[in-house]
Amino acid sequence: MPNPLSKGWKYLTASLDRAIDENADPKVQLQQAADEAKRQHKSIVDHAAALLGDRRQWELKLHRLQEQQQKLEQQARAAINAGDNEVAEAYATQLVTVEQQLEDAKTMHGQAVSAAEKAQQMAKESELRLRDQMAQLDQLRAQADQAAMQQASVKAMGSMDEVLGRDPDANVPTLDSVREKIERRYATALGAQELAESSSATSRMEEIMSGASDMRASARLEEIRAQLATETTGELEAGKGERVVDDAEIEEDGGGQEAPEPDEAEVSEEMEEVADSEEAPEQPNPTPVYTEVKRDLGADVHAPLDEKPGSER
Repeated sequence: MPNPLSKGWKYLTASLDRAIDENADPKVQLQQAADEAKRQHKSIVDHAAALLGDRRQWELKLHRLQEQQQKLEQQARAAINAGDNEVAEAYATQLVTVEQQLEDAKTMHGQAVSAAEKAQQMAKESELRLRDQMAQLDQLRAQADQAAMQQASVKAMGSMDEVLGRDPDANVPTLDSVREKIERRYATALGAQELAESSSATSRMEEIMSGASDMRASARLEEIRAQLATETTGELEAGKGERVVDDAEIEEDGGGQEAPEPDEAEVSEEMEEVADSEEAPEQPNPTPVYTEVKRDLGADVHAPLDEKPGSER
């Protein structure tokens, strides 16, 4: 029967591992992977160095045993030449032992050489693999940075959408309201300007009409004065004709009687009236302004004196 405590512990451990993996920073995990790759490479290199050291050690031992072998052979030969058999046998026994050790050393040296070569090959492969892993880790770091930037951009866009989705603050005017207020003020100003221009045009027309009326009145007054002057001149001429006729009749009636002398007051009065009639001003021609007003109004403001109604040519 399975142990519930052990099962729960394993489940809790797996759950924690999963939570850690999901929430872990990719850069931290990449750094951990890089450290692990470097550690493995260092272990392989250290092992290869140890094997190379063993090979070197067996080479030194093999070299030393070979020197001992040669030395014992020389000593044994010297003892044999000297006729000392016991010493020669002792050297021979030592020589056999050294030769046995030499054989064992050669075997171990061969194994050490083979192991060292394999270790060197593994070290080279580990170095190439480490370089490849470092390049991949650099690429993954760049991708992690891009992913972080993309997440930040998405987060910023989400925040912007959230801000845009909010209701505008009632205490802050919107662009539409400000635009509407400006357009309303502009339209009001244009209307006031149109009214001012209309009033100015109306005042100008009234001034022109008033000026035209005044000029027509002045022209009419001059016509009346000229008419009065003409009538006065005609009356004086008629009065002179009547006096001549009366004088002739008196001469005819009185025979040789002398005509009465005229009254000096009447003669002076008549002379003044004639002088006034001769000095009466002529009717002035209309001014350019009056002519322009006349053209605009389309009325016959100034008529010639000889075309007055009721006058005889």
